[in-house]
Amino acid sequence: MDLLANLFDLLLHVDQHLTAFVAEHGAWVYLLLIVIIFAETGLVVTPWLPGDSLLFVVGTLAGLGSIDYPTILLALIAASFCGDNTNYLVGRFAGLRLFARDGRLFKQSHLDYTRGFYQAHGGKTVIIARFMPIIRTFAPFVAGIAHMHWPRFAAFSIVGAILWVGSLVTAGYLFGNIPWVKQNLTLVILGIIGVSLLPGAIGYLRHRQNQSSENT
Repeated sequence: MDLLANLFDLLLHVDQHLTAFVAEHGAWVYLLLIVIIFAETGLVVTPWLPGDSLLFVVGTLAGLGSIDYPTILLALIAASFCGDNTNYLVGRFAGLRLFARDGRLFKQSHLDYTRGFYQAHGGKTVIIARFMPIIRTFAPFVAGIAHMHWPRFAAFSIVGAILWVGSLVTAGYLFGNIPWVKQNLTLVILGIIGVSLLPGAIGYLRHRQNQSSENT
């Protein structure tokens, strides 16, 4: 329960945690952000890390001058691309063995749902998934298991990284310090989380509905 409470606090107050880290450790924040974005996109065991909301807050801090906007933009695009490709390689060479048993870290249901999403949307899933928590982590992994041609995957991956990081960091940079947004940042973060989860929730419900129809 403490872990869940801490995670929930991190998701909702990522601005406060990040501001405090910048105040205490300065430029080390760049390394921290690179590690978080790499892990959130590149490690199957960490889909719970903040992604969308973190990028928006990063843009907000860049707007204040606490973080250099061009530097962090390029760094996080690179981290996202490298994470995606690490995940792809793990899926390609060890994916099926990791999911041989359904455990707490490796959920077969997540893998099955992402496979269905991949089949429905093809290669562009790599781009679409960037804006969907959990799917974002599993899509490159499934692409690796499916032995998607790497140059094709890499092309989708770099486009997705640029669109995802670029749009959210820039949105925070441009709008994060508007007085209303600043005063209601927790609500904005909740809204970002809700909007990012909505397509996945709708897709999951459709997936379950299709499964029920096939079983009847």
